[in-house]
Amino acid sequence: MNNQEKSADISRRDFIKGGLLTAATAAAFTGFVSWERKRESSGDPSGAETVRELNVLQGVESVNGEDPLVVMQRDLVRAMRKPMEKRHWSMLIDTRKCVGCQACSIACVAENKLPPGVVYRPLITENSGRFPHLDIHFTPRPCLQCENPSCVPVCPVHATWKRADGVVVIDYDKCIGCRYCLTACPYGARTSDFDHYYNENMAEGAARGPNRPLQGDAPSWEEKPSLEYGKKWDRANHGLPVGAARKCHFCLHRLENGALPMCVSTCIGRATYFGDDTDPDSLTARLLRDNSTYTLLEHRGTEPTSVQYIK
Repeated sequence: MNNQEKSADISRRDFIKGGLLTAATAAAFTGFVSWERKRESSGDPSGAETVRELNVLQGVESVNGEDPLVVMQRDLVRAMRKPMEKRHWSMLIDTRKCVGCQACSIACVAENKLPPGVVYRPLITENSGRFPHLDIHFTPRPCLQCENPSCVPVCPVHATWKRADGVVVIDYDKCIGCRYCLTACPYGARTSDFDHYYNENMAEGAARGPNRPLQGDAPSWEEKPSLEYGKKWDRANHGLPVGAARKCHFCLHRLENGALPMCVSTCIGRATYFGDDTDPDSLTARLLRDNSTYTLLEHRGTEPTSVQYIK
């Protein structure tokens, strides 16, 4: 093993030990890298054949011979041709397929440049039974984009509202950081940005002013601005969204550029489905019709039907 391989192995092991990455996710990531290298070196530039082989390896169910991601991507393009008020985004999570790898949680952090303490898609783990007959159940929990969101009416400055396509959003420029919405949400789906950094040196740099990389070096992950809501948000020097409430928004910035939410794209078992439920031909709408589903905390009256689960 050369020095580079040793470094990669130590990095991977430390991530697992730190609880930031499960062994399943690390294995999936390692597998993806090897298959990506194969795609680059083969005569399959689109990656279609490689994806099919990878799906067979992982046991991913196809939809009429196609990867579900390909089907949902096509559904997304069709939905984005419609006016916003004519579409309604829904997410369906098949907990029978979720292996608790946390790939979706980690990908969400990376996509939205989330700091410590800010999590848009935590994974809830429940254990049941008695030894030796034990069972474990995983529930990814994004913002449920409620039909009757309790977070909206409590905002004193109207910084949060529900869009015509069903997504509850936050205007960071208006948010005053009162955190009333955090208290009102029965799901704990909102967090606040307290200007923390994973890297202590970054935190010290932020206090002094905007962070600048050394000449010739690329900016670190924590220096890069978040692209949420289609705008560049720079947290350096306590810039927004520091101090504001933050939450999952179905990766609107990706949707508007023709890409699926990051959590959907990175699910190794294809346990998360996403699409326009007003389109009867979309994969998500079909699965919602064909399966018995449930929602979380129905008794709270928030009507969280935009995110449903198959158990």
